[in-house]
Amino acid sequence: MSFNETMKALADPTRRAILNMLKEGSLPAGEIAEKFDMTGATISHHLSTLKKAGLVNEERKRNFIFYTLNASVLEEILLWISELKGEENND
Repeated sequence: MSFNETMKALADPTRRAILNMLKEGSLPAGEIAEKFDMTGATISHHLSTLKKAGLVNEERKRNFIFYTLNASVLEEILLWISELKGEENND
């Protein structure tokens, strides 16, 4: 995962919508695709981009692929933004 890949993935509104869906919990690819007026191949591309950026994890369960939000990458981005703003980390 690179910072550039992550920012590119976050730049797309469809991918941000997918991340918002996943904040509620793991979802199968088919259920994600149902929420969009796009082909399955297009949603698959978006999911692949999110996975490559490290923003989601995938897990195969029988005949389904489930996607889960990887919050640790988002936490790294938030940390970088807070440092950029000059905010101190009080851990």
